[in-house]
Amino acid sequence: MRQTIKEIEVNVAYRWFLGLEMLDTVPHFSTFGKNYTRRFKDTDLFEQIFQRILEECYKFKLIDPTEVFVNATHVKARANNKKMRKRIAEQEALFFEDMLKQEIRSDREEHGKKPLKEKGEDHTPSDKRD
Repeated sequence: MRQTIKEIEVNVAYRWFLGLEMLDTVPHFSTFGKNYTRRFKDTDLFEQIFQRILEECYKFKLIDPTEVFVNATHVKARANNKKMRKRIAEQEALFFEDMLKQEIRSDREEHGKKPLKEKGEDHTPSDKRD
């Protein structure tokens, strides 16, 4: 919140969007924080806003849905709420992890390097002694 307020103070685009003149004072960051925790605590308002922005971006072809990046930010779970979204996100993350591994493998082959070892593989030469 503090960083956002700093951006609003110096970024003309933010000021224009918020309807602030150049010399208008920007509200204290705690004002936004209190609204966030009090007024919007048990709502999905921010999710609705984000969804609407995504819909507009798709509508005007501003984003390409064939490329997806997964954010690993920790989000507090809500028991049994949006369980399917979590499962889909996990599947997408695994899919893109596999794609990345394929790309790395391909690049290493092109440059004459050995493939990387997978997790769980033995990293030392095997010693068979009886």
